[in-house]
Amino acid sequence: MTFNHKTIDELHDLLVKKEVSATELTKATLEDIKAREAAVDSFITVTEEEALAQAAKIDQKGIDADNVMSGIPLAVKDNISTKGILTTAASKMLYNYNPIFDATAVEKLYENDMVIIGKTNMDEFAMGGSTENSAFKATKNAWDQTKVPGGSSGGSATAVASGQVRLSLGSDTGGSIRQPASFNGVVGLKPTYGRVSRFGLIAFGSSLDQIGPFAQTVKENAQLLNVVSGYDAKDSTSAKLVSPDFTSKIGQDIKGLKIALPKEYIGQGIDSQVKETILKAAKHLENLGAVIEEVSLPHSKYGVAVYYIIASSEASSNLQRFDGIRYGFRTDHYENLEDVYVNTRSEGFGEEVKRRIMLGTFSLSSGYYDAYFKKAGQVRTLIRQDFDKVFADYDLILGPTAPHVAYDLDTQSHDPVAMYLADLLTIPVNLAGLPSISVPAGFADGLPVGMQLIGPKYGEETIYQAAAAFEATTDYHKQQPLIFGGDQ
Repeated sequence: MTFNHKTIDELHDLLVKKEVSATELTKATLEDIKAREAAVDSFITVTEEEALAQAAKIDQKGIDADNVMSGIPLAVKDNISTKGILTTAASKMLYNYNPIFDATAVEKLYENDMVIIGKTNMDEFAMGGSTENSAFKATKNAWDQTKVPGGSSGGSATAVASGQVRLSLGSDTGGSIRQPASFNGVVGLKPTYGRVSRFGLIAFGSSLDQIGPFAQTVKENAQLLNVVSGYDAKDSTSAKLVSPDFTSKIGQDIKGLKIALPKEYIGQGIDSQVKETILKAAKHLENLGAVIEEVSLPHSKYGVAVYYIIASSEASSNLQRFDGIRYGFRTDHYENLEDVYVNTRSEGFGEEVKRRIMLGTFSLSSGYYDAYFKKAGQVRTLIRQDFDKVFADYDLILGPTAPHVAYDLDTQSHDPVAMYLADLLTIPVNLAGLPSISVPAGFADGLPVGMQLIGPKYGEETIYQAAAAFEATTDYHKQQPLIFGGDQ
């Protein structure tokens, strides 16, 4: 038996009425994973024993009728700490790391009686855009297994898109939730920086990283954000705000909503079919009553260069802790302490991670700091000011999530610059700390195209309002890949 076509609200109704138990739902989810996992390789670890134990505990306590997430299974990206459950960040460096604590986001899942079904594959330490940089396996796109799923949260996206789970958590440093959501035709949101605690998230770029939700629909995405958001004293960058109900504006019309369409987001480098799909989506929003006007974000063209200096610099600092001394992988080839450090890091890190450590170390080095890291910080401020100017007059910004649809496996993984440029449209959002969603907006060459809606800081409710209005009046989110019982 499968429940994977039912929404969270429908599943909650079944659980409350005792037509299904949390244990039965968990077993059905595990069966869905067994049926589909070999085709897409979404998971690094499937936590069958732990999940069934958690479900049994929930059944014994009883489903909370007022908590829509009570008894619901989900998947969690493997760079989010889970106590007693292997957490590798898809790196040989952490092949045996079994955390002794939960990330705050994971604590919140358990507090809401959710069931973690497994840990999903990703680019090593979240560095990559195709989930081919994992030390363990390459994840495949749910729509076409010869294509990449996007990255770095490719496993979390494909687990949802292929019908293995309804919900998952990912992390987004430069587009790592939104781009795989776009490539796989699901809903992915990067919250405002500080909206979700980063405590327990294995750090890549500390000023950029943010945990966020994947789901089949906009409402389910908002329901999961309701669970994981909120202030956390253990994270010094956590926003001291009471989280609203992110579903509160879903269902409201968008008449009069002012949406900006930056000319840079539909210009050079954007695939013609993707551009056509997004302009059609913009017209659809206009027909729903929104006001769409073209604007300019002039400094967004520098986003990729700025990001790869700042993110790599932060990565080179954050990854110093992986030294073969305290935990994780240690080389067998050493004669002295220096050999332990050098050989452990040479053997334990993959090529992309080493590339970024070198980029970051260079950018921070004496004589180059002012020319690179300091200058990147100044341009980051200009990018943020561009957004501020637009949001002075507009409620949201609209554009494609990615400049193209999913591409063939093993084609861009050997060309770092091409891979980096694929994040052209998502990176500026992280640099400015803004919230942004990707929702299914159509197809090009039979593959999903994502529409990105960007909001001002803490503007998630308005993003969800517009995204839900679009979703309710289109059927793109209802079209499923072959692996999920669809006809494509």
